[in-house]
Amino acid sequence: MVSRSYSNLLELASGGCSPTFGLGREKKRLPRVATVAGVLSELDDDSCNSTGSDALSSVSQDRMIIVGNQLPIRAHRDDNGEWEFSMDEDSLLLQLKDGLGEDVEAIYIGCLREEVDPREQDDVAQTLLDRFKCVPTFLPPELFSKFYHGFCKQHLWPLFHYMLPLSPDLGGRFDRSLWQAYLSVNKIFADKVMEVISPDDDFVWVHDYHLMVLPTFLRKRFNRAKLGFFLHSPFPSSEIYRTLPVRDELLRALLNSDLIGFHTFDYARHFLSCCSRMLGLSYQSKRGYIGLEYYGRTVSIKILPVGIHIGQLQNVLNLPETVSKVAELQERFKGQTVLLGVDDMDIFKGISLKLLAFEQLLRQHPERWGKAVLVQIANPARGRGKDVQEVMAETTATVDRINATFRRPGYEPVVLINTPLQFYERNAYYAIAECCLVTAVRDGMNLIPYEYIICRQGNEELDNVLGLNPSTPKKSMLVLSEFIGCSPSLSGAIRVNPWNIEAVTEAMDSALVIPEAEKQLRHEKHYRYVSTHDVAYWARSFLQDLGRACRDHSMRRCWGIGFGLGFRVIALDPNFRKLSVDHIVSVYKRTCHRAILLDYDGIMMLPGSISMNPTSEALGILNNLCKDPKNVVFLVSGKDRKTLTEWFSQCEKLGLAAEHGFYLRPNHTADWETCVGVTDFDWKQIAEPVMQLYTETTDGSTIETKESALVWNYLYADPDFGSCQAKELLDHLESVLANEPVSVKSGQHIVEVKPQGVNKGIVAEHLLQTMKEKGMLPDFVLCIGDDRSDEDMFEVITSAKATLPPGAEVFGCTVGQKPSKAKYYLEDTHEILRMLQGLTHASEHAARAAPQMTTTTTTTTPHRVVISESK
Repeated sequence: MVSRSYSNLLELASGGCSPTFGLGREKKRLPRVATVAGVLSELDDDSCNSTGSDALSSVSQDRMIIVGNQLPIRAHRDDNGEWEFSMDEDSLLLQLKDGLGEDVEAIYIGCLREEVDPREQDDVAQTLLDRFKCVPTFLPPELFSKFYHGFCKQHLWPLFHYMLPLSPDLGGRFDRSLWQAYLSVNKIFADKVMEVISPDDDFVWVHDYHLMVLPTFLRKRFNRAKLGFFLHSPFPSSEIYRTLPVRDELLRALLNSDLIGFHTFDYARHFLSCCSRMLGLSYQSKRGYIGLEYYGRTVSIKILPVGIHIGQLQNVLNLPETVSKVAELQERFKGQTVLLGVDDMDIFKGISLKLLAFEQLLRQHPERWGKAVLVQIANPARGRGKDVQEVMAETTATVDRINATFRRPGYEPVVLINTPLQFYERNAYYAIAECCLVTAVRDGMNLIPYEYIICRQGNEELDNVLGLNPSTPKKSMLVLSEFIGCSPSLSGAIRVNPWNIEAVTEAMDSALVIPEAEKQLRHEKHYRYVSTHDVAYWARSFLQDLGRACRDHSMRRCWGIGFGLGFRVIALDPNFRKLSVDHIVSVYKRTCHRAILLDYDGIMMLPGSISMNPTSEALGILNNLCKDPKNVVFLVSGKDRKTLTEWFSQCEKLGLAAEHGFYLRPNHTADWETCVGVTDFDWKQIAEPVMQLYTETTDGSTIETKESALVWNYLYADPDFGSCQAKELLDHLESVLANEPVSVKSGQHIVEVKPQGVNKGIVAEHLLQTMKEKGMLPDFVLCIGDDRSDEDMFEVITSAKATLPPGAEVFGCTVGQKPSKAKYYLEDTHEILRMLQGLTHASEHAARAAPQMTTTTTTTTPHRVVISESK
């Protein structure tokens, strides 16, 4: 099948979008895989922009493209020097296939662990594609070293595990060349995906921090690509993450995904906090789903810890080798209680802390001598460097010291296994261990406890070897660090702070002395969870949520904007589009009675400006609009009438609405009048002390006292704390003011209390009614606002269109792309001013072109322009 990508998705026809990948497609052979790799100097690539391109697909069934740093392939040369390949049954990328369903074809993209000679790469690539549906990404050794051992392991991995590069020994200073290598590798991966993807049908699932910018490359080429990303490491708090020089680039790249997955709520919360503090994005939780609004797209957040492949583990437990090994270990540790640790040899696994706690256990409990044994399996480190050597040296020295102190004939208190073990051997250790200890100081997930639980459940043959009654409930104990991803899921474990040696020692002792019945209950609880939340459940759940996140793709109008890692896709409702200046000016010229409502912030406040005063440019535009006798100009603001009078004293024909429409004045010479008959403001005596309490406890917040309202503003407070306090204040005020004739509303960085019935919509109603009474029913209505308080105006002018003259044009325009009752949008204040300037130029041109009409038009009652502001 030939598939196409588009830069402007306005051309695409709307249609249904289901979680499947396209049934009944023509079956064709996948293209021969290209093997060229290179280094990018910059992210932008003209050959990779969002123009149409073809990519061949070879599937006749549903398909998922799974992208990871490494392929689920084992490779080695035989005695004749020929390559031999087999699937790596231990690979998570292979195991998750069980959750996709038999009707889903999985295509894998990633690197091989072994280096392949460039002359062999084409043949190897075709072999892997034909036999295993794997597309290898061959990277030059130097590029791979900079990418993996450089940027990934030297910058991202330490930072994501809360290690700051405070010295050269702790990751070193940020190296821009390593970042360029990271981008280059991600670009190469993107090219591989493009070789096989059918973007309208296939789903793409990207895994882990090695490929965090890949979503941007794919989204740039295929605006509607169905992209999921899962981070298997921790995501650090914003205080840690914000130290990364390319922090914004990585966040924006991830936000080009449709679904972003994390193991725990903590990791997701940290990511959302970073998006809020660094990008100004807020999230919402609706019906159990968390989503971020990003340029009209909803980026969904998935929180679900990965599971293990239980079937594979049980198959290994059934092997004769496993049974023999269990028997051997049972005899070796006869009469002793085994505590087990299984960790990679790296600085975050807390091996030395575990050893120190065990040493203290033996010192404090001499009765444990000769009975308690700690078996520490140290898997080879995945990285390399000085820190790995230091951890190995420290571990070995600590083990030697403990054994030298507590060794007895026939008793070795600590057994350190630092050579690679077969999977069945490790499972045998699980089966005989009374307690499993995981004391990592920081770890993304860690599936060791899950494997331990399943192995302790065992089978009939292992029960015979261990001398257990098959009908007796099994037992197990876990001592887990509270800093690992699986800890929240295993509520029956003894959770510890691994830095607190005394607490870990106490936990070890508790795990040994706890009653048997309690051990059985804890094991049963853990086994029930682990057995129902396996890797297939995890993959199936992720796929379902990815389908849900992408189902509206075909119903949105989308196009890509921005350069480099700033690229993003704007996705809007088909009926929500950018206001064309040429179009509105054309309509403006041919209409006779015009009502214009504009939000103060939308046209007066320049982005990033601290000053609230209107600019001279904005004042000039307002005066020019008011000079046109066909216009009625009215400004609607949340400010008090005294402030507005001072700011707009030179705009004599400008109508003003203060405090969201509570006060109105049609022009400079008229008196202020109220739209709502409210005379009792005693409720302020209740509300103001409550607001004052929150102001004192929220640094950066202020209270704005108006004649008709009270506003608590937290624009300059900490974003997270301010938002939290605003929610509390809203609830508090609604409670204490329940019997008062007021409404309590939250807005953009504000909480406001005002009389019931007061909103900007009454200004629009008043304006239209006044013009109707004067026989000047408008045939042109323009309303511009920038936040939720302006939605009332949009609703009024939209519903009033039926009462306007035939052919009347109504333009409701919001500032920025966001859900709104307005039909149009403009990007920012600058675009608003340019559009209004276009209207004033049209008025000036009309005035010059028809001087003979001056006398007639000046006798006509002027239409007033209304500008609205919510602060």
